[in-house]
Amino acid sequence: MTKTGTRRASRSTRSKAVSPGRPPVLAKAARRPFWEAIACGLTSEDAVREVGVSAPVGTRWFRHFGGMPPSHRRSSAPVRSLRSLSLLEREELALMHAGGHGVRAIAYTLGRSPSTISRELRRTAATRSGDFVYRATTAQWHADRAAMRPKVARLAVHSPLRLYVAERLAGMVVTSTGGPLAGPPVAWKGRRHGRRQARRWARAWSPEQIARRVPLDFPDDPTMRISHEAIYQALSVQGRGALRRELTACLRTGRALRVPRARAPGRGNGFVTPDVLISARPPEIEDRAVPGHWEGDLMLGGRSSAIGTLVERTTRFTILLHLPPMPGHGVVVREKTGPALAGHGAAAVRDAIARAIGTSPEQLRHSLTWDQGAEMAQHAQLRLDSGLQVFFCDPHSPWQRGTNENTNGLLRQYFPKGTDLRGVTGTDLNAVAFTLNTRPRKTLGWRTPAEVFNQLLQEPSTNPVATTD
Repeated sequence: MTKTGTRRASRSTRSKAVSPGRPPVLAKAARRPFWEAIACGLTSEDAVREVGVSAPVGTRWFRHFGGMPPSHRRSSAPVRSLRSLSLLEREELALMHAGGHGVRAIAYTLGRSPSTISRELRRTAATRSGDFVYRATTAQWHADRAAMRPKVARLAVHSPLRLYVAERLAGMVVTSTGGPLAGPPVAWKGRRHGRRQARRWARAWSPEQIARRVPLDFPDDPTMRISHEAIYQALSVQGRGALRRELTACLRTGRALRVPRARAPGRGNGFVTPDVLISARPPEIEDRAVPGHWEGDLMLGGRSSAIGTLVERTTRFTILLHLPPMPGHGVVVREKTGPALAGHGAAAVRDAIARAIGTSPEQLRHSLTWDQGAEMAQHAQLRLDSGLQVFFCDPHSPWQRGTNENTNGLLRQYFPKGTDLRGVTGTDLNAVAFTLNTRPRKTLGWRTPAEVFNQLLQEPSTNPVATTD
């Protein structure tokens, strides 16, 4: 048989298929470390650096699967069978084949059967050039495509179930009388809604609520069953085609891409580093034996208003920070990178604290403990301006600023929740602070915070306070 006849005979064993495009540069084995890094909480940019691929490639992988690793590439997936040739073996095979080695010599070197090498050269060779040329990446691409076992999504073939899911996700809100209520008009932009932006009104059942409710509504129809994971994949994974992508706007978070669970603990503010966490705070601050350590927070009111509170841990002396809105607040559109016009941005809070504490003696300006709010993003500059070492509490741990939280509760008698604080003047705040500082406290032996604080100002080298808490 001639060479052309041999080539045609070999091609006859391969089914005709439309080329899906250029063979990928990396095989499945190279993608698994990427998804393992994503599962550990790394961003796609950090994950591609770990794997050694370009950022656009990692972004494409991440978006194609909706932000979550496919089941066969998760760390819990079974390891690839050793019966299949790996990419490294195919690269060695390509080099030896190009060097003129025979099938049996290659099989002996790789520790494989000669028939395995023969089938590999015949079935997975590149044929676009008109001849059989064995390339490792092309062969790996053919092998990956042959190993695929695509399964049609249930929502794609089951119309009643798909309509049921879509109605619970994106059905219109209705009044108590049954009339539809459209809500604000919101256009789908292909990404998550912005902060403080109107959202689409819908029934907005969660995928878990839908999956758990289906058996109750259709107890006698076993085909009406779906898992919450299948609903999430139908929304976020490209190519599933069962549910429209814009229905992700009806989810609680509104995210078009899912976020791996391991990323949640890694989230946080970039300005909070381990050396400024409360765990790094000196132990003498905890027992209140040394004065000059403060706790602070923002008290939020209505219409984006706020006031700042500072409480000295030893004396319970309180200082209130006046944070008026900046000119143009509520009138002009704030620049994306401009200052917070509401008046309690990072620069405004930093300046207010520096003004309030900057006049105190140095021995009363040791540290400040705050929560991880964005208003303290400029804490490094605050330390330079006032000499205060700033420490941050753990997320969702208000008890680590117990003195400040107690004081905020006392202040709510004067500034109830939801009160518009924009009309409160600096004189008003000074009067309220004076009222609190002249109240006798049980923990101070029924002396007032002002009396104890003034005594410290007169005798800074002594510590006349014996605390009981």
